[in-house]
Amino acid sequence: MSENKTNSSNVLRLTDITMQFGGVVAINNLSLDVNQGEIVALIGPNGAGKTTAFNCVTGVYEPTNGMVYFHGKPIVVNHPQGKMVKQYGGINADKYKDRKPVVYTPDKITRMGIARTFQNIRLFKSQTAFENVLIGTHLRRTSNFLTATFRLNAKEEKAMREKAWNLLEEVGLADVGNELATSLPYGKQRRLEIARALATEPTLLLLDEPAAGMNPQETDELGEFIVEIKNKFDLTVFMIEHHMNLVMDISDRIYVLDFGKQIAEGTPEEIQKNPVVIAAYLGVEEE
Repeated sequence: MSENKTNSSNVLRLTDITMQFGGVVAINNLSLDVNQGEIVALIGPNGAGKTTAFNCVTGVYEPTNGMVYFHGKPIVVNHPQGKMVKQYGGINADKYKDRKPVVYTPDKITRMGIARTFQNIRLFKSQTAFENVLIGTHLRRTSNFLTATFRLNAKEEKAMREKAWNLLEEVGLADVGNELATSLPYGKQRRLEIARALATEPTLLLLDEPAAGMNPQETDELGEFIVEIKNKFDLTVFMIEHHMNLVMDISDRIYVLDFGKQIAEGTPEEIQKNPVVIAAYLGVEEE
């Protein structure tokens, strides 16, 4: 499939994404697809480039080379420029040189319908659970400084507050809505961060190690929760995760990175049996 062709079922598509920091190639020519309604996992050892890939999708980083499509529309287009023309350590350096660079900022990408959570929980510490979700709803507001000053946005503000409470109910956090976000148990903080992401009305949800720091029971509950919200909100989910039980239980497909390079792609069953993945990440099989 060439870089100009996208499947109608593609929600997210990366082609030849390379991210180079100075002389270090953190991601090398990554290409992948995430289709409508799927839960797709990106796994690999620490330092493999997984979060860097998320940052390229969400506008945090401007990739050195490659393209990102969202619902068939290019939201990232770049190629080696300036000093990087000589320093570039990836491949396909000239593939996109005739394309005008396009990199949207994180807020614009979120408005398009891509929301994310982070490996280290990033809640607003001085705000309640309700206020954290309410802030997420503000992305879709139509009011401005003038209408807010003269309280002409009262109807919209009321609707956003109702939406925030409804989301807290949907994720099972309505009873702690008035509590400080950072006072909640760890598992509930994770749910709250996801609820805040849902408040932006995404079609694609990126989860960066959502089970980090959770015990086995919490991880099992999180897996059920992710499947539940995917179905309830008609989402597509792209997930980074180290808990292999969670990955294998809920993923439709899995991509594997090692030292910035994609080494495998397949169903959970295929990945579990892949000798390259076993050697690089899952552990060497006993004889």
